[in-house]
Amino acid sequence: MEGHEGGGPGYDDWFDEPEQPTETQSGASRSVYEDADEVWVLPEDEDSRAAGQREIVIAGRAFTTTQVAIIALSILAIFFAILAAAGVFDSGKAAAPPVTPPTHPVSTQQTTTQTNTTPSVQAPSTTLKPGDTGQQVKLLQQSLASLGFSPGTVDGDYGPATQVAVEKFQVAQKLAEDGIVGPATLAALQKAVSGQ
Repeated sequence: MEGHEGGGPGYDDWFDEPEQPTETQSGASRSVYEDADEVWVLPEDEDSRAAGQREIVIAGRAFTTTQVAIIALSILAIFFAILAAAGVFDSGKAAAPPVTPPTHPVSTQQTTTQTNTTPSVQAPSTTLKPGDTGQQVKLLQQSLASLGFSPGTVDGDYGPATQVAVEKFQVAQKLAEDGIVGPATLAALQKAVSGQ
């Protein structure tokens, strides 16, 4: 081989001019390498097998394990890109609202009117005694409850609970404690309810 002065076996000079085909006596051109004693083959296949690389055949093509790994990683990257584009990895949290500059407070004057929503309580207009029933007893029970003397349930029945409440009212007003709403107790009850 011409032009391979300094090399030994395996010498390859990429900058050498390629040899031109020569003509044979019959006039047909032949390749320079036809007369060569040895043909150089790239040792990739032999080296990859020697380095522990296995070949995997997929769809009739032979791939090394490194090539198969690169293809698998590429497929995974494409898969995750599709999932990300579909929004699978979004947290579902709403985005933070945009920051707005503070505004100067505007002073407003507000006027409110307060109305008395407490229903006015009326005292009974007649004298009452235990055993009585009706609207006048309900008025007695409501007025005693509004003054802080609980007669129990406001049911229009002058029972023992109402009688005890009347007695407590009479003690507080320094009246005779008999549990009956007579003229003096009735007058004190009307005065106490109207003075609330």
